[in-house]
Amino acid sequence: MRKRRFGGRGLSLRSVVPNAITAAAMCSGLTGIRFAIVGNWEMCLFAIILAGVLDGIDGRIARLLKAQSRFGAELDSLADSLSFGMAPALIIYLWSLQDWPRFGWFACLAFALAATLRLARFNAQIDEDEQPHKSAGFLTGVPAPVGAGLAFLPFYLWIATDIEQFRDPILNAAWIAFMAFLMISNIATLSWSAIKPQRSIRLEMIFGIGILFAALLSEPWWTLVAICVGYLSLMPLGIIKYSRVKRQLEAEDILPPVAPLDVKQLPK
Repeated sequence: MRKRRFGGRGLSLRSVVPNAITAAAMCSGLTGIRFAIVGNWEMCLFAIILAGVLDGIDGRIARLLKAQSRFGAELDSLADSLSFGMAPALIIYLWSLQDWPRFGWFACLAFALAATLRLARFNAQIDEDEQPHKSAGFLTGVPAPVGAGLAFLPFYLWIATDIEQFRDPILNAAWIAFMAFLMISNIATLSWSAIKPQRSIRLEMIFGIGILFAALLSEPWWTLVAICVGYLSLMPLGIIKYSRVKRQLEAEDILPPVAPLDVKQLPK
């Protein structure tokens, strides 16, 4: 008679930890909406920033523990869609755009939809070999967490200065629509893996990171403004660097040259 086995193979803790961090990031982003509903603006921004920090470490912890999985990748994209697409759109609507409800709501929808489409594009390309930007060490468009952080730039300025003009709904609608465009665009942007400082400036890098952390503690809003401005100013550099790398790869026949666009072939 065959013996019946009770119990089973236990679930490894290392496979749970990264997904638990991802779930915590999603809960943090959605909690930011709750703070926005009651008008606690600083806490709702803190919740979104915390979600960004957790999102930045869950993948690294998964690789460190060798616990990568397709389930984790799908959960991460779903959490990013909620925390960096829907949550920022609703927060900015409650903060500013509800004073211009018709067009302000469309701007929020555009931002949330752009974040979702970007993440869907990322998932669809996970198993593809032909990814010119990734193979060259770049990203395609602005990542969703970065796009959410940039979308709050007028928010940071409003808290830091108390100038009501930064709360203008027309300004904020145009700004988040521009962020939506950057997220779904094909613009080459710099990735963390592409930033490789020389060993000779290692101490200077450590010093700069320490000063940045101290600035976030003492003057968080102005520091976030400086980070956003710094990232935006580096975007043209990323485009220029990728164009150089692309020309070099095409010269080496690694990337096929892009055929010129024939306007007559476009659908009418």
